[in-house]
This record gives sequence, C-alpha cells and structure tokens, in this order.
Amino acid sequence: MNSRKYIPHLFIVTLAIILTISCANSYNNQSDEKDKTTIQKKSEEDYTIVKTWKMPKILNEVSGISWISENTIACVEDEDGIIFIYDLKKEKVIQEITFAGSGDYEGVTVNGNDAYVMRSDGLIYEILRFRESEPKTTTFQTAFTASNNIETLTLDAKRNSLVITPKDRDRKDGFKGLYYIPLDSKTMDAKPAIRINMDDKAFKDYQKKKVYHTFNPSDVAIHPATGDYYVLEGKNPKIAILDSDGTIKKVYKLDKDNFAQPEGITFSPDGRLFISNEARKDEATIVEVDFN
Repeated sequence: MNSRKYIPHLFIVTLAIILTISCANSYNNQSDEKDKTTIQKKSEEDYTIVKTWKMPKILNEVSGISWISENTIACVEDEDGIIFIYDLKKEKVIQEITFAGSGDYEGVTVNGNDAYVMRSDGLIYEILRFRESEPKTTTFQTAFTASNNIETLTLDAKRNSLVITPKDRDRKDGFKGLYYIPLDSKTMDAKPAIRINMDDKAFKDYQKKKVYHTFNPSDVAIHPATGDYYVLEGKNPKIAILDSDGTIKKVYKLDKDNFAQPEGITFSPDGRLFISNEARKDEATIVEVDFN
C-alpha cells in the first residue's frame, strides 16, 4: 500500500477535527459571556426587598408609619382617629390608641413618648404620652388647607421640628417645598427649607402637563446617618432622595408588585427603611427595602 496517497486525506480529517473543536470552544465561550452578562445585570437591581409583612384588614388603608422602638411601628389609616402599634416580630397589632373621631389621617411621626398625626387639611394632632392610659390630645393648624392635600409628616430630631410637604399644590406650581415646624412654637416656617423643583432634570421621565402633578409626595423620612430626605410618592410609585441641601441625588421608580400604593415611610435608628402600602388587589403591607 502506498502510504503517501493517504497523507492528504489524513491532513484534511485532522484539520476538520481541529476546526470543529475550535468552533465548539468559541460557542461555549460566547455562551459563558452571555451568562455572565445576565448575572451581572441581575446583580444591579436598584433595590432589594428584605422582608414583607401583610397587614390585618383594619390597616387596609394604612396611610402613614413611624418607627417607635425595636420591632414596633406606629401606623395610622385614613378613616379613623386611631394609632395602631404593629409589632414586626409578633406580626400583629399589639395596641390601639384612639386620639380623635373619623377623618382623613395621612401621616404619623413619633418623638419620644409623644406622637403627631397629620390630617389632610393641614391640621396636626399632638398626642402627649400616647401609649399611656390617658394620653392628652391637642391640635394646631399649619399654613396649608385641604386644597393643598397634606399627606406627609416626619420628625427632624436634630432640629426638634416636624417636616411636611404638600401632595398637590404648593404656593406656586413650580415646586414642592419641605417646610419645618419647630415644636417649641408649633408655627410653620413661612419659607420652605428646601424646594423640590418640578422641572428638575431628575424628573425628566415623569413630567406632566400640569406641572404640579410631576411629583406628588405621600410621605417623607430623614435618613438617621446621612440626613438625606427620602420623599415618597404613592400615585405613580417612586421615591426621590435629596441631600441635606436639597439636591436630588436619585429618583427610584418602584415596582407595583411590591409597592401597589406606597403611602408611608420610616427609618429605624440604624438606617433600616420601611415603606407601607395601602391594600389594592392584595393585602396592605409594610415592606423593608434596601436601596443599593
């Protein structure tokens, strides 16, 4: 047999095998790269849901929340003048405090032994020693009325002041102001400490024909470490984070699966963030969320 005749054939077969292996490796490498890209994308979510608590039916209309102490959060709902104390560990309401009759109650904040509740017409309820057997309730009016629709209320402990902002219209349509109310005087500052401008570039994807509808705050909280303002909107779920000077650092769009209608927001002293949602198709919830 003449072996020389078979050398070209052997070369061709060997070359074909090499090319086949090379192509297979190339395909596998491309597949690996695609997998890495997908994994990387998944790891870059804007926020992480840490835990969700389903609220009892009496809190279907939960409209405001405020951290009290370890595992307990004060809640109000927008029909009855009751503060509900919810225990995150026991996963149930452990106390109900009646402070007024029926009304549109939208925000709550706690300052030591005292609680403050916002009614949508700008009237604030002060409930002294609110968890004791005979709390004392008084009221004071802000400069806003029902036409402004006030849903926000938080405490700036460093300045011993309440902080509010209108949901609908401020004094001018081009901004929503964060207004301070010193607890010593209970008189709202005439000028806002911070203006959230409706034409800010951070809102470019949310602009509305009626400019004051661009951002409709449903609650506000202050980060205990950074001093940043976290301003929540429930109508078109999102949250704007502002630094202490009022510069918008970022606007997060919230998904409607976890945030059907976010109405309340609060921080624990160690910076854990909680958002409450009114009931829609499912139960009302409190969600612990971590923004990346």
